[in-house]
Amino acid sequence: MKSWLAFGAAVALAMSAPAQAEGWLKAHNARIVDETGQPVILRGMGLGGWMLQEGYMLRLSKLGQQHVIQGKIADLVGPERQKAIHQAWLDNHTTKADIDAMAAWGFNSVRLPIHYDLLTLPVDQEPTPGVDTWKEDGFRRIDDLLAWLKANGIYLILDLHAAPNGQGNDLAISDRDPAKPSLWDSPEARRKTIALWKKLAARYKDEPMVGAYDLINEPNWDFDGSGNKNGCKDEKQDALWAFYREATAAIREIDPRHMIVIEGNCWGNNYKGMGKPWDANMALSFHKYWNVNDDASIAAHLKLREETGLPLWLGESGENSNVWFADAIRLVEKHEIGWAFWPLKKIGFNQPLEIKVDPAYDDVVATLTGDAKTPVSADKAYQVLMKLASHDVRFEHNEAHPDVIDAMFRQPHDTTTRPFAKHLVGAKGATVPAWQYDLGVIGAAYHDADAANYHVSMGGERQLWNSGRTGRNDGVDLARTPEGWLKVVDFKPGEWLRYTVSATGGHYDVNVVGSGPTDIVVNGGAAVKSGAVVSLLSGTNTLVLKSTGSAEVSAIQFRSSP
Repeated sequence: MKSWLAFGAAVALAMSAPAQAEGWLKAHNARIVDETGQPVILRGMGLGGWMLQEGYMLRLSKLGQQHVIQGKIADLVGPERQKAIHQAWLDNHTTKADIDAMAAWGFNSVRLPIHYDLLTLPVDQEPTPGVDTWKEDGFRRIDDLLAWLKANGIYLILDLHAAPNGQGNDLAISDRDPAKPSLWDSPEARRKTIALWKKLAARYKDEPMVGAYDLINEPNWDFDGSGNKNGCKDEKQDALWAFYREATAAIREIDPRHMIVIEGNCWGNNYKGMGKPWDANMALSFHKYWNVNDDASIAAHLKLREETGLPLWLGESGENSNVWFADAIRLVEKHEIGWAFWPLKKIGFNQPLEIKVDPAYDDVVATLTGDAKTPVSADKAYQVLMKLASHDVRFEHNEAHPDVIDAMFRQPHDTTTRPFAKHLVGAKGATVPAWQYDLGVIGAAYHDADAANYHVSMGGERQLWNSGRTGRNDGVDLARTPEGWLKVVDFKPGEWLRYTVSATGGHYDVNVVGSGPTDIVVNGGAAVKSGAVVSLLSGTNTLVLKSTGSAEVSAIQFRSSP
């Protein structure tokens, strides 16, 4: 892990766009600036899955909302043990080590998705209706996170991800129970939400490293009766704008300095009916997933910035390939827009940190979802889930993905390649794992036919880029052997991989370990087949492995040749 922290620090030093800031953030002339008036490009990650669990991050998409997941776990292992698992999860998911790593990689901001129930009781559980009970442990957790961030010079954006009673029809993102009145159906839930923001404002009003208050994550509600349950066709949305105005006014009674972020309907993207800005220190967040990365894809948001004079922030994006990441970040930074990608970690491969789980975890998942032929016992489930919450989720046990960091920070501005690992071919030769091809943009480090998921733009099903969903987040298809080793699979004609190798110099027999036809090109020379003798120069060499059919490759071997 330490080597990738150093790698990230080098990437951060190479960044030329304004990232570091001084003091309070504010909106000024349609840009986010610091106290000195210098523009700030926020580069951040959302800590999704920590204070609010979504099923897909845990391979529990079938269960969806956090309260459903916790209920199923309680049914399996017992309520007290379920509470202990969740407590351990909160204690271990994000620690100072995670934040130290983010700073080394180059991030300057963190978006914290908050579940309201860590800070206050649900409306229907308050002992006295209309009187709010506050949970100090939840506020303490935010305090701890803020201290870690301040130690690293990183801004904290507070994001109310799950508002009381839930703010949309996409149930999992706000842990909404559809059997209860939503935020929009319940005046008391709205009152509690505003009271919560007043409580947060009172606590953090003098903290300049709290960069902004993101009032509600991704409202998705049919306010106008348009027939689209997520509000994507709404034209007026009066209730949404009235709520934002009321919440802003309540915060400003206490805190006149912090920037306020609002999100449109339709998962943050529908701003129709907003009218004139009601606060000068306000930013507009939009979210971007699975569409093409061109100017047209953000044209409506750029027009909104021009019309309102308010800055834009890509408050949430990600869940795609490295190609998509680099293209999206290149696009928004060209327009002086900062970003927060999603999430920092989950059980999955396409983010900076991957939670590696116990082999028995899938059996627990099948038991929780009702799909197990032989359900695991309560004791076994508790053992596996507690290991996940107290050990597997911790930074020091996560798998770092340097290719993702490179795609976020270097590749948007630099099309050269870098070695993924040090490959030294000595006098006796060496073995180069096929999956350790160079870091870099598609067309420079590799070429693959399927590079990203654009299903929102293209229609149809979600598109896979790495069919094995493991190892690296490029378009290259990888899979694991029964022993757990990575190999390149579905290597199609026309696809290729580039490797930087260092050598002592000399002649070597080169062999491609795998199956299917391939060509090898060394230092731009003629293509040769596996088994040929090649010459490597003393020092740096470039090797390109090309597929000429349907191939699988686990390694490239060099052996000294007379």
